[in-house]
Amino acid sequence: MEDEITAFEGGERWDPAKVGAHWQQELERAQRYFKAWHDRCVKIEKIYLDQQSDQTSAAKRRFPMLWANTAVLQPAVYARVPQPVVERRFKDADPVARIASELVERNLAYTGQEADLDSIMRAVRDDFLLCARGTVWLRYEADFEPLDMGFAPSDPAANGLFGEMANRSLEAIADERVCIDYVHWSDFLHSPARRWKDVTWVARRVPMTDEEMEKRFGREAMASGAAQAAASGSGASQAERAENEGKTHVWEIWCKNENYTVWIADGSPVALEVSEPPLDLTHFWPCPRPAYGTMSTSSLIPVPDYVYYQQQCDEIDLLTRRINKLTDQLRLKVFYPSGDGTISPAIEKAMRPENDMVMVPIPEWAAFTDKGGSKAVVTLPIDEVQKVIVACMAARKQLIEDVYQITGISDIVRGDTQASETATAQRIKSQWGSIRIRDRQAELARFARDIIRLAGEIICDQFQPETLMLVSGIKLPTVAQKQQVEMQMQQMQIAAQQAAMRAEQMGQPARSPAKMAPSEMAPPELPPQLQQMMGQPTIDEVVQLLRNDSIRGFQIEIETDSTIEPDEDAEKQRRMEFVQMVGGFMQQAGAMAQQSPLLVPVMVETLLFAARGFRAGRQLESMLEQVGGQLSQAASAPKPEPQPSPAEMLKLKTAEVKAGAEQRKAELGVAQAEIEHRATLAKARSEAAAQALQQIQAQPAYH
Repeated sequence: MEDEITAFEGGERWDPAKVGAHWQQELERAQRYFKAWHDRCVKIEKIYLDQQSDQTSAAKRRFPMLWANTAVLQPAVYARVPQPVVERRFKDADPVARIASELVERNLAYTGQEADLDSIMRAVRDDFLLCARGTVWLRYEADFEPLDMGFAPSDPAANGLFGEMANRSLEAIADERVCIDYVHWSDFLHSPARRWKDVTWVARRVPMTDEEMEKRFGREAMASGAAQAAASGSGASQAERAENEGKTHVWEIWCKNENYTVWIADGSPVALEVSEPPLDLTHFWPCPRPAYGTMSTSSLIPVPDYVYYQQQCDEIDLLTRRINKLTDQLRLKVFYPSGDGTISPAIEKAMRPENDMVMVPIPEWAAFTDKGGSKAVVTLPIDEVQKVIVACMAARKQLIEDVYQITGISDIVRGDTQASETATAQRIKSQWGSIRIRDRQAELARFARDIIRLAGEIICDQFQPETLMLVSGIKLPTVAQKQQVEMQMQQMQIAAQQAAMRAEQMGQPARSPAKMAPSEMAPPELPPQLQQMMGQPTIDEVVQLLRNDSIRGFQIEIETDSTIEPDEDAEKQRRMEFVQMVGGFMQQAGAMAQQSPLLVPVMVETLLFAARGFRAGRQLESMLEQVGGQLSQAASAPKPEPQPSPAEMLKLKTAEVKAGAEQRKAELGVAQAEIEHRATLAKARSEAAAQALQQIQAQPAYH
């Protein structure tokens, strides 16, 4: 094989005959390795479906223990479809990582619905419970077709300003999807190994018609004789032969050591196709590690649970058949003398089963009474038969209890309890009765989580940006669109400056920035839809993040109990605890924030730390982050001076008016005093002038 690998790496074509012969040997070796387990699973499946080869009436009387136990465990280990949860590994405030997480989560939810993940998980669950192994296979498909992805704002103003951004069509977009295929336990093979990490190749068997093979591999592969293989082997059942009639089993093989894939028909010596892996996955395999039941550390051959109580079930079936046979013997059998022909018809008429009340005339009454009446008729004793039936039923009941002890199906899981038991006793039994199935629940939850991770990796690596937005319903701008909007903004500002220069040249006085209105100084306002677009990260940034760090940057998880039936009371209790925690914390934090505003950021981070610990609080985490950021900004901003209340403002106004009145009164008094003082001075001056005039008049005149 080393020469073939070198030739392939050098660009030369593989030799289909050599590759086909090699992988036919590998497949046959793996089939021999799993043959004992395969034959055992075939028998178990027939017992579960009641398809035993013996069809006698006695053999049909079986106790369906396997079906009953499986029906109890089915809803206990898986009951509802898993919900994908994509979270940032580091829950910071990175908008690109937040949008990328939401995009991937919505695409995964859509993928699960389209692939009917619920029915796939139920089929895997049944294989897991019956054969101790179940698996799926993931693949990527894409169809290219023209699609209009134009960005057309609904605002008329936006259409007027940015009309060239509308009705932009892409040349082609991929109708992309992740297909999740259920693989039957008999159609999956892998290389013999002790641990899953040591497996070197995995393969699945796909039944294909001639049309499907020609479409997939072309006429050349069909004409080469590579597909001339039997549709069903001699060991296949009649139902399988009828189902696969006209189809060819084709093996799809992924070889990890040599990094290539092979398609080869079952039993054909020539490979149909040899190529590089179509997907570049982290762990190479297009399937998760199978959901395994009981296994040892010696090999990856699982052991079905039915093996451990098969002998008890055989004894239960034996006792069931014996009980039914003995029940048939519970019939009244009468013996009477046949020599007396006159009495025999009367006895036969009396013993007919359809007669409830019988009055039989006896012609030879004397002969009947001479023999003692009842002594003339003897019945077969059935008391001993009844005792044997009771003993068989007791033994069967003990065997059923032994099966319950082996499987760990407690009476509380089966819904069987006693009225005398207290609520505490029932709660303890329910708690400890589910321990035996917790590992099975965890294994199926792990398997579902691995499926979601594989699908998420394919979505991150393969999906086009248009598909991510189309499926998720989240519209993000491209770098070109943002640059175009910024260019339009710059052109509008340049046009405004040119208009101002033309107005100045025409003689109009140019206004200084201080005299301009704020709306005239601000850049042109965008429509609300474009404003929202400019505030979002671009799809190019998101895709770059997904391509570079598709799985390492995100933690794709499923809730631990999302695949089993939830306890409604426990869910309500968790929600009430979360509400009480938030309410009590907000009440205490509000009082502390009023006294010390600087502690608000610390309180916000404490609240987020506590909310992340509650599963019920994850839905409110984003809202708490936004509100916490607003509170932190408000606490760090300078507080305005407190405004007085209306009553205080009225008092202040009244005091101000009163003070003004008193001031005016005082000013009026000062003016009045000044007037009186001036009047007094004038009066004094007038009197002094009058006295001087009198003195002048009193003096003698000199001639």
